[in-house]
Amino acid sequence: MLFRSVGPAVGSKALTIIGALIIAAVCESAGALLAGGDVVSTISKGIISADAVPSADTFIWLMMAALISSALWVNLATVLNAPVSTTHSVVGGVMGSGIAAAGFGAVNWPTMGNIVASWVISPIMGGVIAAVMLAFIKTVIIYRDDKIAAARRWVPMLIALMAGAFGTYMSLKGLKHLDLFKDVDLPKALLIGLGVAIVAWLIAHPVIRRQSRHMENRNQSLRQLFVWPLIFSAALLSFAHGSNDVANAVGPLAAIVHTVNAGEVASKVQIPFWVMLIGASGISFGLVLFGPKLIRTVGQSITKLNPMRAYCVALAA
Repeated sequence: MLFRSVGPAVGSKALTIIGALIIAAVCESAGALLAGGDVVSTISKGIISADAVPSADTFIWLMMAALISSALWVNLATVLNAPVSTTHSVVGGVMGSGIAAAGFGAVNWPTMGNIVASWVISPIMGGVIAAVMLAFIKTVIIYRDDKIAAARRWVPMLIALMAGAFGTYMSLKGLKHLDLFKDVDLPKALLIGLGVAIVAWLIAHPVIRRQSRHMENRNQSLRQLFVWPLIFSAALLSFAHGSNDVANAVGPLAAIVHTVNAGEVASKVQIPFWVMLIGASGISFGLVLFGPKLIRTVGQSITKLNPMRAYCVALAA
């Protein structure tokens, strides 16, 4: 869900609601349009078998039902202040529509089991990583006698770590549809991420050193040093979310367009640019309608956050 990207920054008061909405709308849309055109499985990662669907017309109605049902559920949950996942909703919609159209045998249950397991594993792993990162920051920065000197050493490295992880992810997955990144495997992606991390450190190190001049040796000063890294992480998360989850949301629409044009069912299609534009526009419209309410829920109602804790949340995500 896109509100998780900027929720921690708002909860820690590093960003206002208006600032968060602007960053989320711009970065989510940019991620969707610039890096969201990867080939997407029209049946949500093999949840149902295309061969089990009786006809192209049935497949079109199946995908239309998945779109309508997931859209109704996401909007209802949003009204009820429940931060549900668009991807989870689309997966459930495709599975339910597939069962209605072709029976339980059409569902790839091992694949569905792996997807559901990831929904449990993901928040657990995110929580563990965030807890480890916060413990690390406390040990090497907060509990040091000279907090400012420690922050000058470690905050640029934490920014580099975040940028490197983002660079690795984007080169391995988010930009796969570009010719330059088609042959990038994990070792190459890690090298690209390392290069991005080095550049980020070279930029962040003098900025943090300059910002920390004349700061008092106390925790409040540390919170100020984490504000801009947190805003930067919110922007990166929004871009990554736009490049990944928006494709899942408009995947059924892309499947419908391809089936209508080709007259046959395909397991994978290329999402047209105008379909991605619809997804990007929907993000901006949804932010205006539901953004403030759900951003507050994610940023303030789960746990108490300051910029350092919120940064650990963003880095873990």
